[in-house]
Amino acid sequence: MAICVIIPAYNAVSTLPGVVREVIQSGMPVLVVDDGSRDGTTASVAGLPVNLLRHRVNRGKGAALRTGFAWALQHGFVGVVTLDADGQHEPAAIPLLADTALRHGWDILLASRFVQFQQMAGLRRHWNRFGAWCMKKRTGFDIDDSQSGFRYYSARLLRTVTMVNDGYNLEMEILMKAWKAGMTIGSIPVPARVADGRATSHFRPVRDTWNICMTFLRYM
Repeated sequence: MAICVIIPAYNAVSTLPGVVREVIQSGMPVLVVDDGSRDGTTASVAGLPVNLLRHRVNRGKGAALRTGFAWALQHGFVGVVTLDADGQHEPAAIPLLADTALRHGWDILLASRFVQFQQMAGLRRHWNRFGAWCMKKRTGFDIDDSQSGFRYYSARLLRTVTMVNDGYNLEMEILMKAWKAGMTIGSIPVPARVADGRATSHFRPVRDTWNICMTFLRYM
């Protein structure tokens, strides 16, 4: 059963080539969605065996993911793995994530970064912990890292859940709508990766945290 890996990328020229080279080792098809980068992100991986899509303007991580999901469904994949372009996720864990999801029939399986929380900026760390607590109280799902972008999604979920958000809050929207639709959601711990100083996050701590919180409340 074919699974592809989707990497949304924005101004990630310093990290994306290395991430892609590692992801290729999984043996799965790779799709990079360049979300309107201005630093040569697309060109940096043009010589690698990956599929490339590009937004003409920056639309947000959620929009890049939605573009990737549509592509995956059009090409008949049974599921997708998503991970970020900044090198903060461990590509070597992709087979574990995909195999576990298929073996247990998960519609969403999150790769937990819980062991990396101490490296996060204070607001993001506290929000992740608070978000996980709220998620468990409301849905019953024991997810200790509800904002991890390193995930598996089944094609069934991608066909069923209607997605509307373009920002970081898309990932919360998917979780909440999947819960309401009766989808199965789980998480597994994955090896930590220590930042090497090149990674640049485009997450805006106040604005994006607020949007994620409001998305949770909207769909609860």
